[in-house]
Amino acid sequence: MPTEPYLPETLSRAELDAMPGCVVVDFGTNGCGHCTAAQPLIEKVAADYPQVRHIKIEDGSGRQLGRSFRVKLWPTLVLMRDGQEVLRLVRPTRGSDLEEAFETLVQEG
Repeated sequence: MPTEPYLPETLSRAELDAMPGCVVVDFGTNGCGHCTAAQPLIEKVAADYPQVRHIKIEDGSGRQLGRSFRVKLWPTLVLMRDGQEVLRLVRPTRGSDLEEAFETLVQEG
């Protein structure tokens, strides 16, 4: 099953900070090996949490949104609730870590 590509940033930090509910902002690039390897796991877990909005944003040098979150490695998932960062995962490789993170995000809400 092919994964959805990372898309150029179209949201501002202020727009993300204003989003209600649970949001996972997934920073990466389409040519990143770590991103490619992690995507099936991320998308599988995300599918189990339809109440969580999953936004994939292409990051790179000079991209303002990634810099505002101090993203340094890809993929970086920033898990937010009502505009506030709850936690983040950097280069996740285990489904159990993703499950735990998503569960924490929705349980505390």
